[in-house]
Amino acid sequence: MPRFAANLTMMFTERPFLERFAAARAAGFEAVEFLFPYEHDAAEIRAALDGAGLALALMNTPPGDWEAGERGLASLPGRVPDFVASIRQALAYAEVLRPERIHVMAGISRGPWARSIYAANLSRACEMAPQQQFTIEPINARDMPGYHIVETQDARTVIDAVGKGNLGLQLDLYHLQITEGDVTRRIEALSPLIRHVQIASVPARHEPDGGELALDHLLGVLDRIGYTGWIGCEYRPAGETEAGLGWFARWARPAGG
Repeated sequence: MPRFAANLTMMFTERPFLERFAAARAAGFEAVEFLFPYEHDAAEIRAALDGAGLALALMNTPPGDWEAGERGLASLPGRVPDFVASIRQALAYAEVLRPERIHVMAGISRGPWARSIYAANLSRACEMAPQQQFTIEPINARDMPGYHIVETQDARTVIDAVGKGNLGLQLDLYHLQITEGDVTRRIEALSPLIRHVQIASVPARHEPDGGELALDHLLGVLDRIGYTGWIGCEYRPAGETEAGLGWFARWARPAGG
């Protein structure tokens, strides 16, 4: 049976960030994920998680200067000290928030030198916190042009090259469909590497039960390969968040239920 985590960066945005946790639990979610916690005190987020009785499935490493167009630091030449500092910041938050996974953002870069830096930095992060599970995620070139990791085979090559047991694949089915398609067969082929899954409709990135992807079929595929981790709902609601949760109703368990 699938286990869903609400993405609080995209969902329940009708409320301030720290109020979204209780809203997610009231809607029936038992876990959440978010992109970046770093604008808030870790203790405040921990209190919101505990108050709502939620697990934290995933968070990202700091992206660098988002307003300047940075989307991660791991593959950027000349930025190794900044990357190490970002991992230290993420781990300091993780000590309080206890995420099951941390997504290491690759950044906007291309070429063999960037790839060498990327692999070395991923290895470095895994060695800095061998008890922490890390992920990398291929992101489609339409939404994030120039991102270092676009295709799943490329991600597999990186994970194999790094060779650390605490590094795995974050498979967003939205990005996968846009970039590669053949989603069922790719899930099956990638199953040994998959550590976190995310969903949204294609092409609009709204509720996951519309558009090009057959949600029930893909959830069945994930069950069949034995995936038992969280499925992150990283989508932008077409309207008010609660109004679009009809797809989730069969799995929801209201708070106190």
